[in-house]
Amino acid sequence: MRFAAVLAVVSSVACHSTSPDSALGADAAIPPGYQMLISRPWTMASDNEGYKCVRTQVANDMWISAFRSLSPVGTHHSVLTISDTANTTGEYDCSSGSLDAQMLYAAGVQTDDNQFPAGVAIHIAAGTYINLNLHLYNTTDNSLSDTSGVLVKTVAQAEVINEADMQFSGAVGFNIPANSSGDTTTTHDVVGHCSAAHDFHIFTLWPHMHQIAVHQKFMLNGTALLDTDYNFNEQKNYQMADTIVHGPSAALPDGDRLETTCSYVNTTGSVVPYGESSNDEMCFTGIYRYPAGGNLLACAYGQPI
Repeated sequence: MRFAAVLAVVSSVACHSTSPDSALGADAAIPPGYQMLISRPWTMASDNEGYKCVRTQVANDMWISAFRSLSPVGTHHSVLTISDTANTTGEYDCSSGSLDAQMLYAAGVQTDDNQFPAGVAIHIAAGTYINLNLHLYNTTDNSLSDTSGVLVKTVAQAEVINEADMQFSGAVGFNIPANSSGDTTTTHDVVGHCSAAHDFHIFTLWPHMHQIAVHQKFMLNGTALLDTDYNFNEQKNYQMADTIVHGPSAALPDGDRLETTCSYVNTTGSVVPYGESSNDEMCFTGIYRYPAGGNLLACAYGQPI
């Protein structure tokens, strides 16, 4: 997904499922406790990639406390956004830029369940529009047809103390130079950062990069909240203890600094650019946080969040 096209994407540790639904298809049973929030069928030709979207209006208020990805083979990633208005509803062909400004959820290959801490939920108000953007990538010799979507658990409004959403930290518009022939160890780093415009709390991080990525670090004022090797085929959520990020103050005029560092080993023999294809690269940390509000890509462009 070319996120550039959009603007030119707890006091105790939350529980964390190890059984993603990436193997589920259109006929799979919905697991106990979950309901299908949004989905769409698709077909993608052999050795091809593209985008399919679906937008629907929500009939009743929902308070979402957990997400599960329905991502059968061929689903490169999915992004769920929300808006008060819509020009298009139903299923439609789309592009990487077919996203709303506020993000609710994102998932890639083998993304596991994301269970929020007690008292935290994402609010989807009755009458708003949710949009599911699917990046489909078929590397097989045959056409693929299946259904991808997003399942959720909900709680009663009375159980919700803090309303959450998701934003991306990271970088756009970069190029990863090729290693010299035979060099399989030299890494190339891409760094993106921004400052906090107000106080908020982080409770889950989700790294998203592509196939030559090997490591990601997410820093808050020089302290690593995430520092882990990366595997494109297992794009996990990382829950953590509730961590407060401070906005501007007399002691810190610009607010806390958030920084994402992505590391790559490029043995392809060619420069790998930032871009939407699985053969290009990205550098994002998905930040689940509360209170909700703010543009999904502001930090990736260096703007305060």
